[in-house]
Amino acid sequence: MAARLTVIIPCKDEEANIGQCLQSVRQVADEVLVADSGSTDRTLEIVRRSGPCRIIERAYVNSGDFKNWAIPQAQHEWVLIVDADERLPAALAAEIRQLLRQGPSCDGYWISRANFFMGHRVRFSGWQSDRVLRLFRRDCGVYRGGTDHAEVDISTGRVGRLRQRLLHYSYWTYDDYFQRLQRYTSYQAQTWHTQGRRASGWKLATHLPLRFLHAYIVRLGFLDGLVGLQICALTGYYSFLKQARLWQLQQGRTREQIDRMFAPGDEDHTRVPPRLVA
Repeated sequence: MAARLTVIIPCKDEEANIGQCLQSVRQVADEVLVADSGSTDRTLEIVRRSGPCRIIERAYVNSGDFKNWAIPQAQHEWVLIVDADERLPAALAAEIRQLLRQGPSCDGYWISRANFFMGHRVRFSGWQSDRVLRLFRRDCGVYRGGTDHAEVDISTGRVGRLRQRLLHYSYWTYDDYFQRLQRYTSYQAQTWHTQGRRASGWKLATHLPLRFLHAYIVRLGFLDGLVGLQICALTGYYSFLKQARLWQLQQGRTREQIDRMFAPGDEDHTRVPPRLVA
């Protein structure tokens, strides 16, 4: 008898994506579990109209924490986690069904992703090696790490890999990109600050061009044309902004600090205040 599967879809304000995502996962799901973290748009309305599924809700801290809360609530032994901006193509669905019928030899499986940027497939720039561990036995998998890019750890160490790719429509607009950029870079800078890492002028000056050149030349981003050029430029900017936010936490001056430097009536607003420690 085939092993039964719960598909978990974490989401928030995904009305533009959730319908197609749900349609694609029903090819393999014995249960669909939508884990919502406070949607204020039509996401849950679309979910309720889409067919049988179960909705659970809780506040979001980070991706690993949220998924670790959702996983134990799956009814079936096997879980597949699919983000709302991902799609399960027919070839991957067939591979998963066959695996569950035959009886999996591992307790978790890596799945490679085909990534898209504003609807265009990205084949290079480093995105070609993207893979995620999303199919696993419910009681063997737990997310480790506090970031939004935490990955599943399989307690038994028995991990395999599927051949077919998951489709990932990561960004439809630059607004999508910059919203996530703000969250990811702020969280990483705060983590580094807590760990005692220091911002430096060298890192601020070099991370952007070096990351751009690595993605564009070494990882062959130029072969993706204008899409690759944008991906590589954004990769460099992402690396720079993490360092810049760390500098802000450690050396940035607030408006209140500057105001305290000047007594009432002080007209010398051109003088440079001494360095302030937050």
